[in-house]
Amino acid sequence: MSADTRPRQIVNFGRTRRSFWDWRGRRPFWGGLLCILAGVPIMYIPYQTMTLGDLHIRMATTAGAGSLIIGVLLVVLGLTLWFQPQSRVFAGVAAILLALVSLVVSNFGAFLVGFLLALIGGALGVSWAPGRPAVAAVPADAGAPATGPSLVKDIDGGSRAD
Repeated sequence: MSADTRPRQIVNFGRTRRSFWDWRGRRPFWGGLLCILAGVPIMYIPYQTMTLGDLHIRMATTAGAGSLIIGVLLVVLGLTLWFQPQSRVFAGVAAILLALVSLVVSNFGAFLVGFLLALIGGALGVSWAPGRPAVAAVPADAGAPATGPSLVKDIDGGSRAD
């Protein structure tokens, strides 16, 4: 193993990390992540069985299939926010509506955890706007007009050089 091997690994890691940051900056990343995380408790909790000593408490409701559909749709909308950022408004509004429906259908939005995550994620998706490309640093004199000779019209219509 040579001395050059180690810096190369660090460079590759830095390049991968930087490319992920660039990818993340061009889309509503946090809104999509929160929508994906919101789908998990909404899908999982209605099918969960809790045990307290000898007592088994089943959380399943008659709308268990509805909870599963809402959870899967929230995960899909989160992935849509990541991979189709041009449809962010649709995906964000749909996530907010699904969050509101989950209050009624899936155990108060999976005990308000999934509801709040979907609501905030949808709002972040709707409110995100693509940024402008960074402007390169310009020296202070670059924006100033040129100070070379210019032609100025005299009052009588002739031209003279300054």
